[in-house]
Amino acid sequence: MASPLADRIRPKSLDDIVGQKHILGEDKPLRNMIEDGNIANLIFYGPSGTGKTTLAEIIAGKTNKKLHKLNATQASTAQIREIVSQLHTLQAPNGILLYLDEIQYFTKKQQQTLLEYIENGDITLIASTTENPYFYIHSAILSRSTVFEFRSVEKEEIAKACKRAFRIIAEGYESEFEVEDGVCEFIGRLANGDVRKALNTVELATLSTRSVDGKRLVTVERVGELTQKSAVHYDRDGDYHYDILSAFQKSMRGSDTDAALHYLARLLEAGDLPSATRRLLVCACEDVGLAYPMIIPIVKAAVDTALMVGLPEARIPLADAVVLVCNSPKSNSAYLAYDMAAADVRKGKAGPIPRQLQNMHYDGEDNQNKGQFYLYPHDYENHYVRQQYLPDELKNRKYYEYGDNKYEQGSKAYWDKIKGEK
Repeated sequence: MASPLADRIRPKSLDDIVGQKHILGEDKPLRNMIEDGNIANLIFYGPSGTGKTTLAEIIAGKTNKKLHKLNATQASTAQIREIVSQLHTLQAPNGILLYLDEIQYFTKKQQQTLLEYIENGDITLIASTTENPYFYIHSAILSRSTVFEFRSVEKEEIAKACKRAFRIIAEGYESEFEVEDGVCEFIGRLANGDVRKALNTVELATLSTRSVDGKRLVTVERVGELTQKSAVHYDRDGDYHYDILSAFQKSMRGSDTDAALHYLARLLEAGDLPSATRRLLVCACEDVGLAYPMIIPIVKAAVDTALMVGLPEARIPLADAVVLVCNSPKSNSAYLAYDMAAADVRKGKAGPIPRQLQNMHYDGEDNQNKGQFYLYPHDYENHYVRQQYLPDELKNRKYYEYGDNKYEQGSKAYWDKIKGEK
């Protein structure tokens, strides 16, 4: 069975790798380390299909150490012990180069198993991960390694890889092989920075194109038919998921309607209706808030409608709600006020509740000052009377500051008049 195209045309030299010029360009630190043969413990961090595995294999070819490859999603502690047992034997006289893919799936204990051998140099570790290494990798391994971030590959660079792939594939066909202008550029745009995805599309396009009169023609239309859904780059459990959600809320907070709709579309096209609705509700409360209080029930109604009708129709009420949030005045005054109050509570600043606010129904015989002394506001003019509500320790503490929007300034003017303040 033939191996996938992405494996068959995998680059064999640094110059063949597309993208990553920030770490592999001329005189860049990582390139210099590899070319000089000074291979240290390395951690490659970045999205799928950006060349992490390819570079690890190129590095392996430049060392005289015994190469072992493990995928952390399947590897066991027993396999690590088996690798370690080869140290200082004829099987690995110069040590071991261990390429550990998806290291984030290794438990803390499994990662610790490697520490001793990494520290004394018996094992040189090259690990790759699609997740933030500072969250998922043992700090002791991080301190003994150098982290290099791989970035999504530019569409122009992906187009170059696609042209190379088509040339290699064409050599295997007896019939005439032709690629319509714009196909590689189209695939480059759809791949979202993932070279592997692009090469898989190249392979599918060639396999699904029949020879007509001794000629195979790969068209943009055919590629479009194959990539209607695959263009959506999304991982509900990874960093990319949270990056999209973050961009979605920050775009709404920043009142950029077009950007917010773009990120909403990325969420919904990936089928992630729950995340989209949750973040939309949070934004309505946190970022619009008291500048337009009625937005909360309005957005809630839109979310309820979306969840009731489901996808794809859910996009309609959610688009309405996103546009409304973007174009509403903004205020985070209540959000900030709560955070300040919560900070005091966490610091232990509380104290007894004032007597007049307690749920008092009986005074003991030893109490010389009987009565609750609560002043019922509705018995007073304008339904307001001044009295202490906060505990003594916090009685002069101020959390809430009126926002500068029309609604909150209207409330401020009303209460300044009632309370006799300016």
